[in-house]
Amino acid sequence: MGPHRLLYQALCKAGDKLVYPVLPAFAKPAWNHAAGPKTVFFWAPTIKWALVGAGLADLARPADKLSVYQNSALFATGAIWTRYCLVITPVNYYLSSVNFFVMCTGLAQLCRVAHYRYQNPDWETKEIMETH
Repeated sequence: MGPHRLLYQALCKAGDKLVYPVLPAFAKPAWNHAAGPKTVFFWAPTIKWALVGAGLADLARPADKLSVYQNSALFATGAIWTRYCLVITPVNYYLSSVNFFVMCTGLAQLCRVAHYRYQNPDWETKEIMETH
């Protein structure tokens, strides 16, 4: 067993002794859930919220500077993984929620690009002129 695994198990045991006793009754089942904070099924979506944050930060960017390919990928993977999270065992609502919001941020950006291109029919000409 690797040292990282031993460290992780020690942290979980410390959490069981320090955190679990002070949790309210409604939160205790979540602590020991198969997709709870002692598993990768919790920490992977926690880190994935950074994608949602990046998508929200892109709301400040001009629509003509957004990547259609990137936001299409965010939209598609968010949609696919939202569905997948609801059919796997254990069902992971937390991961499903982050993927749903990844999908929403991708869709919002695609709508912004579509609106920009609709309002600016000569967007392709402007894009070519800017690259040369």
